[in-house]
Amino acid sequence: MANHKSALKRIRANETKRLRNRYQHKTTRSYIKKLRETTDKAVAIDVYKTVSSMLDRLAKKNIIHKKKASNQKSKLAKFVNGLAVAA
Repeated sequence: MANHKSALKRIRANETKRLRNRYQHKTTRSYIKKLRETTDKAVAIDVYKTVSSMLDRLAKKNIIHKKKASNQKSKLAKFVNGLAVAA
């Protein structure tokens, strides 16, 4: 167990950050799932803007790798652009 005050504070801070990162990551995954289930292009474009922003934020904070965020944004953009052909 930690003996120094700074170490105890670091433990508390790390736990807070871990929970916040976990919440943001889970929320982003839920939005991606919501986007994948969308069939209306207008709604999909709005949701895509939100998801894209969320992915950028996760990559900026190193919660996910920047290339993973880029790959997901690319695949979702293809999906959104393909909705016009299908509908």
